[in-house]
Amino acid sequence: MPVVSNTDAVIAVHGLTKRFGLKSVLRGLDFSVVAGEFVALMGPNGVGKTTFLRILASLSRPTRGEVWVAGCRLPQEAASVRRRLGVVSHQPLLYGDLTAAENLRFFARLYSLPSPAGRIDEMLHLVGLYRRRHDPVRTFSRGMQQRLAIARALLHDPDLLLLDEPYTGLDQDAAAILDGLLRQIAAQGRTVVMTTHDLGRVAALATRFDVLARGRIVASASRQAMGEAQLLRFYRQAVNGEVAA
Repeated sequence: MPVVSNTDAVIAVHGLTKRFGLKSVLRGLDFSVVAGEFVALMGPNGVGKTTFLRILASLSRPTRGEVWVAGCRLPQEAASVRRRLGVVSHQPLLYGDLTAAENLRFFARLYSLPSPAGRIDEMLHLVGLYRRRHDPVRTFSRGMQQRLAIARALLHDPDLLLLDEPYTGLDQDAAAILDGLLRQIAAQGRTVVMTTHDLGRVAALATRFDVLARGRIVASASRQAMGEAQLLRFYRQAVNGEVAA
């Protein structure tokens, strides 16, 4: 994994440890991302991928180690970090009784966006939900809710996106729409860290593949270094301890 200074990196993590009681989930993890990278964070269930993203999103505190995001140190500067990033989890975390437009209007107020009406319409067009803007979110399919969650994450125009298993529960049509959205996001030069189990999809999206196992990043490779078939072999070898970071 490339090592960069805190000033060069959008994300810089050194010696990160996270414990829950006596159980250590992350054990001295090092991780860095520079602007414009799309990093796929892969690993078996239960290795701490969601925990790691929650720490990067300032939603959980590390037990030990240094975490810098967008030039801010966590957890000390959590409020500043939250204004700089967008977060999408495998749960949409939307208000079901509000319409799509009302959900985005609510979050626009949280981000103190001036005159947000135009931006809300723009985001709804981007995710293909403009015609359903006045419908309650509880009437939306799982895929539609996930698309609206992406619109919410992009609403304040963040440079950094954290995506936690965004394909969870999507059918093929919804997943294909999400593919297109992520390609647009990547083409805009945004920095993305996404946890995923779908190696086939992520092979065409990510610029870098990191494998989390045994509490740390055990291997890292660029897209230029491998195709989809090689990615599966790389992943299996990394999880089995046959590839060094």
